[in-house]
Amino acid sequence: MFQPPLHVRPSYLHLPPGDWPTVLDCLCARFPRIPRQTWEARMARGLVLDDRDNPLDAATPYREAMRVRYFREIDNERRIPFEAQVLHQDRHLLVADKPHFLPVMPAGDYAEETLLTRLVRDTGNPHLAPLHRIDRHTAGLVLFSADPASRGAYQALFREKRIDKRYQAIAPALPQHAFPLRRHSRLEKGEPFFRMREVAGEPNSETLLEVLERRGDLWRYRLFPVTGKQHQLRVHMAALGAPILNDTFYPELVDEKGVDDFARPLKLLAHSLAFADPLSGELRRFESRIELEW
Repeated sequence: MFQPPLHVRPSYLHLPPGDWPTVLDCLCARFPRIPRQTWEARMARGLVLDDRDNPLDAATPYREAMRVRYFREIDNERRIPFEAQVLHQDRHLLVADKPHFLPVMPAGDYAEETLLTRLVRDTGNPHLAPLHRIDRHTAGLVLFSADPASRGAYQALFREKRIDKRYQAIAPALPQHAFPLRRHSRLEKGEPFFRMREVAGEPNSETLLEVLERRGDLWRYRLFPVTGKQHQLRVHMAALGAPILNDTFYPELVDEKGVDDFARPLKLLAHSLAFADPLSGELRRFESRIELEW
């Protein structure tokens, strides 16, 4: 039976309510883009298990809320030709500088070509877990927990908004606005499912914008995401009339098939993270070594 490498992280699913005869039928319904034959092949190789690590096969009866663990495999997975840099590593934390185009977590068309998978492989630490995420198209800092015992203390920094996150972006000039500028709006899922949109209603997102540098029709901005909605910075900049340079999602979708142009990265960078360490009380600050080019 196939045994996945230690650096390959499984995905999990609690089976939703339904009347499927088997776990296989449920998985096919839950993931309609994955052929039934693919799930059958994964089961035959021992890549679909229950929460006790018992292999599931095509005849395993469906049971609502069953926790299924499975290993994703991507045929002809695209290689991302850029490497992350580890800026800091200790017993509790790892700070990585992620390049553009590299996903943080396995999802969609990516399993091996992700920041998490590469770091688990390179460090030999299977307990690494991202404490937050940034978009695949965004470069910059990602903070990882390295020890499950202290993970909750660091997760609370994000949940309780006790961490200062600052981004940089290059986008068209906004001379008609006074800075610093706050953008409030309500963001909800749009179409396709991976895009967000501003709608009427009580705001659930907030961004503070400052100008760092002016070069003619393009400015370098510092962005403070007060809230952390998906694609928040990209949506807010586009709504202000200054979409971030090389953004293929906003204001219009021009990259539905996800074909990367490595020569035109999104000019958005997760530049710095600062917080009081919940274990030591020490003030910690990390800055990306990546620089957005004009």
